[in-house]
Amino acid sequence: MMKIALPASGNTVDSHFGHCEEFVVFSCNDSREIIAEERVTPPAGCGCKSNIVQTLAGMGVSVMLAGNMGEGAVQVLGRAGIKVIRGCQGDVKAVAQAFLAGSVADSGLGCHHDHGCDHR
Repeated sequence: MMKIALPASGNTVDSHFGHCEEFVVFSCNDSREIIAEERVTPPAGCGCKSNIVQTLAGMGVSVMLAGNMGEGAVQVLGRAGIKVIRGCQGDVKAVAQAFLAGSVADSGLGCHHDHGCDHR
């Protein structure tokens, strides 16, 4: 089973990983179909400085579909075994389904401004 996480504000991909309201985690079967959804509220503070990466890795998340994030966060997620795909936008379920269908690729673009948490 594969698990995919997306930083979200409501049902929309949040453009800033470290400041999202919640993470939506989709569980997918071997046929690449979504079979379950759960929502995880991140701890207070910047995503890259909190324990959210360890929480998501502990849940079995292997892919993060994100709008934008700094290179430091990409590296922290990678060390935890979570592949990052940036440049995602729109409805979280639609983005996850597009990824499962093979039509989502990493934009390669990172966050290049300061949010006060030194995540670059």
